[in-house]
Amino acid sequence: MSTHTQLTRADGARAELASTGQNTSAGKPVSGPRAVAEPAVEIFEDAGGITLLADMPGVPREALDVRLDGETLVIEGEAAVSAPDGMRPLWAEVSVPRFRRAFTLSRELDMGRIEAGMKDGVLTLRIPKQAHAQPRRIAVSTG
Repeated sequence: MSTHTQLTRADGARAELASTGQNTSAGKPVSGPRAVAEPAVEIFEDAGGITLLADMPGVPREALDVRLDGETLVIEGEAAVSAPDGMRPLWAEVSVPRFRRAFTLSRELDMGRIEAGMKDGVLTLRIPKQAHAQPRRIAVSTG
């Protein structure tokens, strides 16, 4: 399953969002590529750049992969679903412990200065705008 959505900001500029996911069959793993779920994402913009918050519950930092592939930002992670010693899970709310989401980034963003942090299952990415894309005040002289 593949989705492709185009977002439009209030100023008319477009931001492209591309996500890829695969379904499971009755909670059973599918053969071939591993099944993935799309994490819920919120994106905020201010004068200096954008902040992206992705829900990645149960994904430890070591199992998180955030990378740039050209102009595509890829977020992947695998939740650490474990049972106590001597027990086996009978029911799990997380049927697909692998997350994946991809975004096409605007050239206005400074891809070399992306900052990432993870806290309480939420991945926070700060992507600043290029200097030429940030608003600036112009001094006006008199006389």
